[in-house]
Amino acid sequence: MSQFNLKDKVAVITGGAGIICSSLSKSLALHGVKTVIIDINKEAAVKVALAIEKETGSQSIGLQASVLDKKSMEAARQAIHAKFGPVDILVNGAGGNSPAATTKIEKMEGTPDEHPEDTFFGLQTEGFDKVFDLNFKGTLIPTMVLAADMVEKKSGVIINISSMNSYRPLTKIPAYSAAKAAINNFTQWLAVHFAKTGIRVNAIAPGFLLTNQNRFLMIDESTGGLTPRGKKILNGTPMERFCTPEELSGTLLYLVSDLSQFVTGVIIPVDGGFSAYSGI
Repeated sequence: MSQFNLKDKVAVITGGAGIICSSLSKSLALHGVKTVIIDINKEAAVKVALAIEKETGSQSIGLQASVLDKKSMEAARQAIHAKFGPVDILVNGAGGNSPAATTKIEKMEGTPDEHPEDTFFGLQTEGFDKVFDLNFKGTLIPTMVLAADMVEKKSGVIINISSMNSYRPLTKIPAYSAAKAAINNFTQWLAVHFAKTGIRVNAIAPGFLLTNQNRFLMIDESTGGLTPRGKKILNGTPMERFCTPEELSGTLLYLVSDLSQFVTGVIIPVDGGFSAYSGI
């Protein structure tokens, strides 16, 4: 604990009731961090916060707020100040994909019997709007609101949650891949912009986890087994398994702690070797 020097820090985690971010929140709480679980679903946020307090003994609160609404985030900031004071750590975890921005097939064949609605031409612009808003604006707006505390204190850490498909786009999910690539670029831009303020900005790029957002692509609903896509992903991951949320914790703790005081503007893969493997 003394190495990490995190006791009594205040951390806000957006998308905090999700599978990944609830695990990250618990990891912070185990090191004495006061956690604020922000989610669009108030009941889920409060449930996670109560579980964290019970399991770790660290203070936690659950708040309902929309990462796409600046006024909503400003109201959350006031509630955080009233309970814990200014924010030290921000984990931008809100994000996700949409079936409306997902093609039904991986590659076009260009044959006469191919259905356009199954290809790029069947994608809905509304789906792209939803995915870009949730992933990019959902990182931008909380940072605009909560990083103000860090500037005033001349210290703070921002962690954005990226993805391995930010480096190499995956078939079928063009909007999500592009939005996460934008997160990487924004992470680097913001790290430079904040470099003299005492604020560090980094990102974690998880490998493949089973989440509520991607389960429909990975698991066959009728059999409960892996889809062909799920099998392909494991074949491309040298460790031949999915990541677990808990396996992101070590990287998070390193990046938010004093152990990484000279680290800013980096995106760290936690991917079981996926990015290192050529497939041969």
